[in-house]
Amino acid sequence: MVIEVRGLRKSFGKVEALRGVDFSVPEGKVLGLLGPNGAGKTTAVRILTTLLPPDAGRASVAGFDVARHPAAVRRLIGLAGQATAIAPHLTGFENLEMAGRLYHLGKQAARRRAEDLLARFDLADAAHRQAKTYSGGMLRRLDLAASLIGLPVVLFLDEPTTGLDPRSRVGMWAVIRELVAGGTTLLLTTQYLDEADELADDIVVIDHGQVIAHGAPEQLKDQVGGDVVEFSVEEKAALAPALEAVSSLGERPAFGDTETGRVQVHAGGRGSQVLVEVVRSLDAAGVAVTAMALRRPSLDDVFMSLTGHAADQDNASDGAAGNGPRKKSKGAI
Repeated sequence: MVIEVRGLRKSFGKVEALRGVDFSVPEGKVLGLLGPNGAGKTTAVRILTTLLPPDAGRASVAGFDVARHPAAVRRLIGLAGQATAIAPHLTGFENLEMAGRLYHLGKQAARRRAEDLLARFDLADAAHRQAKTYSGGMLRRLDLAASLIGLPVVLFLDEPTTGLDPRSRVGMWAVIRELVAGGTTLLLTTQYLDEADELADDIVVIDHGQVIAHGAPEQLKDQVGGDVVEFSVEEKAALAPALEAVSSLGERPAFGDTETGRVQVHAGGRGSQVLVEVVRSLDAAGVAVTAMALRRPSLDDVFMSLTGHAADQDNASDGAAGNGPRKKSKGAI
């Protein structure tokens, strides 16, 4: 295992950001660390990249204990955090050249590496423009390029596509797949379930600082099982009547999201039959709905069944910013 975490704990004051977390990542694989804001994902990454000491437990990267041998770990890893580590007044080339020098590459080696990475990430035409003129997607690509300047054995990506438009996200996914195909071991934190489904070989779901599920994407979906009938109520006030109307139709109680007005009924192997029953029950109850569909389970269904809330819902367990909802920041848990 290239990354090993056992019993990892970290508190910020009275708030426990990590409460005995365990996981591991084999060589050349992608682990998706999945959870809402404040769940503990970034805290785990900061410990693994030697930016934060653990309170208890142990963590190792490429055989080196992160607390006992931080310098050895730093020589082997790359990190692209939630906030880009880019100097806006420097050009793209100058940013990468500077990163190379910080990795103790010689001047010529740093320049060659910068040129190679700019070409690889489709930034060669913008190489001599100041980074402050780059789009959000270009900055993300430049930041990822900077994290690769030292040829890392292990790469940590902390919510790398947050804030990107759909096209830029898909482009970043292609870059990540290329890196993994080249043998890079990757730990990816994300709150986008489709991203974890698309990229990860294995997934760890973390909530309130604890691992609540672990397995391959399809294994986690199998925990939900069967088809899902999904619809949204036109008005949030209609959520309770809708749940009452369909509560007995699925294999387990229907789930309703108070934020989105979305309702899910787990139909098992009776998808078409339950769909018809749901339509009839809602019609009889006089509940107006939109966007009804029958589909296979997703990681979103898994997350809701495990936590009782959507993956993009803010979590109050935030030791850095205090309790309560917050926006993402560089120092986020």
